[in-house]
Amino acid sequence: MLRGLSTVSLFADDVVAARDWYAELLGVEAYFVRPVDGPPAYVEFRVGDHQHELGIVDSRYAPYSHPDRSGGAVAYWHVDDVRAGFDRLLSLGATVHDRPVERGPGFVTASVFDPFGNTLGVMYNQHYLEMLPPRTGDDR
Repeated sequence: MLRGLSTVSLFADDVVAARDWYAELLGVEAYFVRPVDGPPAYVEFRVGDHQHELGIVDSRYAPYSHPDRSGGAVAYWHVDDVRAGFDRLLSLGATVHDRPVERGPGFVTASVFDPFGNTLGVMYNQHYLEMLPPRTGDDR
């Protein structure tokens, strides 16, 4: 039934500020913006090895009744170094949700609240790496 991560949607009162913050974090610009003219209500990035979609949605369109509170789910994005990723997020203005914790051999998680109130997780996950094709010297 579930075939893979399609889109992670985060919400922000200021989509432009959120777009700029995530562009700095990710090192890429949003590739999709709606509307095209005027202030954006939605922007989208392609992220990582599988080019998953990370969308920033104007909080006015949040499908829940308490847009000022983070939900219970955390989407974890694989990183090669959880401590370094966690520290970088904090340096960009995120705040601690859950400090790095080893969950077992080959599994480390951490999470932050981004400056817009969303929970963002980072994780070292050996299973993620096992499903990737082997890297060659030219894949950097």
